[in-house]
Amino acid sequence: MALDMTGNFFLVGLMGAGKTTVGRALAKRFDKQFYDSDHEIESKTGVKIATIFEIEGESKFRERECEMIDELSQLQNIVLATGGGAVMNPDNRRCLKERGLVIYLRASVDDLYLRTKLDKNRPLLQTANPKARLQELFEIRDPLYREVADVVIDTSRQTVATLLTQIEPKLEALLND
Repeated sequence: MALDMTGNFFLVGLMGAGKTTVGRALAKRFDKQFYDSDHEIESKTGVKIATIFEIEGESKFRERECEMIDELSQLQNIVLATGGGAVMNPDNRRCLKERGLVIYLRASVDDLYLRTKLDKNRPLLQTANPKARLQELFEIRDPLYREVADVVIDTSRQTVATLLTQIEPKLEALLND
């Protein structure tokens, strides 16, 4: 029996968890269109997320993010990588849960820090102690990621190919239920 992988896959997780990288690979593997909500916001506004944070503040960015997730999650047969904070908004969690399968890419704070410490385009980490900030974000968001997730995948120290081999059977099991 051929596996039916139609429908949407939404990726959630903290910054540096691998949502964009894994999302692109998933989209290619299952012949879906890939979107990254942050990239779409940047494309629509013509400026970087960091600039939106700087000029308009986080709350205005979150409004833009909510509109973008609502718009993108209504598309069909896509893979969407969401911003790390998207789950903070109950409307985003509802959209994701109702419109596709949600994959939580989970990594340790140590791994997330190693992956993001040199990235100056992450406004929430432009602080004196970015690792402590990541720990704080993890503690706040991990329960929300788990709440919305259909599948939880540990991305610590794994290749994209290995992650895909872990994700595929879990998606297959969900879709065949």
